[in-house]
Amino acid sequence: RYATSNFIYQLTKLPKEAWEHFIHWAEDYEYHKLELPRPDVVIYLDVPPEISQALLSTRYQGDETKKDIHERNMNFLMQCREAALYSAEKLGWNVISCADNGTMKSIEAIHKEIMDKLILSELTNGLNTVWMLLAAMLVFFMQPGFALVEAGFIRTKNTANVLMKNLVDFMFGSVLFWFIGFGLMFGIGGFVGAPHFLNLEAMDKIIDNGLPIEGFLIFQTVFCATAATIVSGAMAERTKFLSYCIYSLMISLVVYPVSGHWIWGGGFISQMGFHDFAGSCAVHMVGGVAALIGAIILGPRIGKYTKDGKSKAIPGHNLTVGALGVFILWFCWFGFNGASTVSMEGNAIVSAGKIFVTTNLAAAVATVTVMIITWVRYKKPDVSMSLNGSLAGLVAITAGCDTVSPTSAAIIGVASGFIVVFGIEFIDKVLKIDDPVGAVGVHGLNGAFGTLAVGLFSDGSG
Repeated sequence: RYATSNFIYQLTKLPKEAWEHFIHWAEDYEYHKLELPRPDVVIYLDVPPEISQALLSTRYQGDETKKDIHERNMNFLMQCREAALYSAEKLGWNVISCADNGTMKSIEAIHKEIMDKLILSELTNGLNTVWMLLAAMLVFFMQPGFALVEAGFIRTKNTANVLMKNLVDFMFGSVLFWFIGFGLMFGIGGFVGAPHFLNLEAMDKIIDNGLPIEGFLIFQTVFCATAATIVSGAMAERTKFLSYCIYSLMISLVVYPVSGHWIWGGGFISQMGFHDFAGSCAVHMVGGVAALIGAIILGPRIGKYTKDGKSKAIPGHNLTVGALGVFILWFCWFGFNGASTVSMEGNAIVSAGKIFVTTNLAAAVATVTVMIITWVRYKKPDVSMSLNGSLAGLVAITAGCDTVSPTSAAIIGVASGFIVVFGIEFIDKVLKIDDPVGAVGVHGLNGAFGTLAVGLFSDGSG
C-alpha cells in the first residue's frame, strides 16, 4: 500500500507528489509475501537516487561539498523514516522493521530479522508458559503441605476430618473459580469484575498478557485454593463437615475473587498503586481473616479453657508429619513467590533470583528468631512454634519479595518471628480464640505485616 496522505505531507512539508515516488507502506503478506498476523507491518522506504537528487537540487543553496550533500541526503532519509514510523504509530500498526534502499537493510536482511524475532518470540512465550505452569504445580503441591501441617498439629481422632476438608478446598476452588471466580477477579470493573461464565475466550481478550488463558486460569486457581485451605486449620476439631463445605464454597466463590480483583485484577486498590507481589494480603491475610472469623463463630474446643479462662495446651499427635508439611510448604513457596513473575525475560530473570534469596532468608531468619525466643522463655526450643515461625517468615516476605533487599528480608524475618510468637499467645490467652494450628497468627497477622513491610522496606525495584 502506498502512503500518500496529506498527513505525511504535513509532517515533512515535502511536495505530496514526491511521496508517491519513494514511500512504500507494505503490509507483510502483500509486499514481502511473509505470513505474519496483522497488524504487523514492514516499512520499506524506496528512494530512487534521481528523485532524491532532484529534491536536493531544488533546495540547493550556495556552494556545497559532496560531504555536505551526503549529510543532507542522510538527514532527508532519516526524516522520511521518522515520518513513516510516526505515521504508523498513529495508525496503530506494529512496525517490525523500517528500512530504506540507501542506508538501511536489504529486503533479505529484513526478512531474516523478522524470522529471528518470530522464533525468539515463540521461544520466549514458551519459556514463560512453562515457568508459569511450573509455578502452578508447586503452588498446588502446597495443598498436601497444609494438609500435613494441620493433620500433625491436631489430635488423631480428627485427622480424617481435616484431610477431607483440605481436599474439599481444592475441589471447590477448582470448579467455582473456573465457573465464576476467574471472571469476578479479572473481569472489567472497579469494585468487582464482570463474570464471564465458562467463557475463557472473552477473558483472554480482557487479560491479554501473552500467556495461554488456560494456563493462566490454573495458575490463579491454585492461589485461590491456598487462600481457602488456610481456614481449615483454625476451624479444626469442632466444625461439621457440611458447614465447612459451605464456608469454603463462599471463600472460593466470592471472598477471594472479589478481594483479588481489588489487588490484582485492576480494581480500585490496585489503581492506587498498591503492591502485593505474590499475596501476603491477597491470599494469606484474606485467608487469615476468614480463619479468625470462623474460629470466633465456632468458639473454643471442649477442654481448651478452664472455668477461670486459663488456656490449656492440646498438643498435636504427630510433629513429624507437621514438620514434613512445613518443609514441603517452604519448598513450594519458591514457586509461590519466585514464579509469580509469570515471565522469564528481561528484568524478570534478575527478579526471580532475588525473590528466591529474599524468600529463603526471611523464612530462615524467622525460624531462628522463634527458636531463640522460645528457648529463652521455655528453657528449650519449641518445635511446633519454630515450624510456625518458618511459615510466618514466608508469609511476611510474600508481598515485597521482589522489591526488598536481602538485608531487609532478614529484618522482616526477625519481625515476623516476634509477631507469630506473641501474636499467637495474644489470640489464645487474651482474646480467648481457639486456633489449633496458629493459622491466624501465621497468615492473618504476618500477612498484614508483610503488606505494610513493602512500604517500610521497598528499595524501589520490582
